[in-house]
Parts: sequence; C-alpha cells; structure tokens
Amino acid sequence: MNAVVKQCGSVREVMGKDNNYPVSLILVVEDVHETRDGIEKLLHADGYRVAVARDEGDAVESARREPPDLILVSLAGSLGEVIFIARRIRERSGIADDTPVVAFCIEEIREGEEVALGQNVHVTRPDNFNQLRRLLIRLLDESLMAA
Repeated sequence: MNAVVKQCGSVREVMGKDNNYPVSLILVVEDVHETRDGIEKLLHADGYRVAVARDEGDAVESARREPPDLILVSLAGSLGEVIFIARRIRERSGIADDTPVVAFCIEEIREGEEVALGQNVHVTRPDNFNQLRRLLIRLLDESLMAA
C-alpha cells in the first residue's frame, strides 16, 4: 500500500487511498494488572490499538490472532529472562523477526536510558511516559519505513 505517515498530535495514522485508520498495534505483556491497565489506557489515548497479555502464553496467542507492530514487555525477572521471553514470543507466535521489542528494565540500566541489543530488541527504563512515547514512535516509524 502506498501510504503517507503523519503525526496528528500524539496519534500516528496512515492515510491510505480510501481510509484513515491507526496503523500500529502494540502488544503489552505485563504481569501486574494495574500497570498493564495503565499502559493500555495511555497507549489508547495516543491512538494506538492495544492488545494485552499477562504472560508469555497469552502473548503468543494474541500475536497469533493478530500480529502486533511492536511488543512491549514488562515482566518480573532478570533482564536476561525478560529478553529471552520477548524473543521467544516473536518466535513461537510466528510473527516477523524484525518486529520491534521493547523490554522495561528497572535495575540494569539508569533511569532515562535506552539500549539497543540487536535483532530489533531495545531495553529501556523511561523516567516518564513521554520518553517511552518518543521511543515507540521512533521504532514504529523505522519499522514502517523498512516495510
């Protein structure tokens, strides 16, 4: 599809020939119910479609039903475990290997930092939602432009 990406306030849209719809589906994998709900509400407010999962199994099922444009993972465990789970979600669900993955980290990096690990996996410890918002927009735009 030939499309033009535009930023409308905080809503990313694709303007196709006959349609105007939000382009990005973000799969949020979070094991704490209150946090999962909060992230979902903030992303919805920014115009994203959001699927939520509480663990790896739920995430795989969700991604098989409708492949996400980005996976946001915030689970209990070490950074290595969380990254392993995030990559396994991509693999087990059969979604594209270049689907961006963002893993939250609260111990291994300083607040406000982001680290790219390769294979389109990023670790972040945002100090506020605006920082996370900018990272998501950048990764989704890069992914869309590469397609």
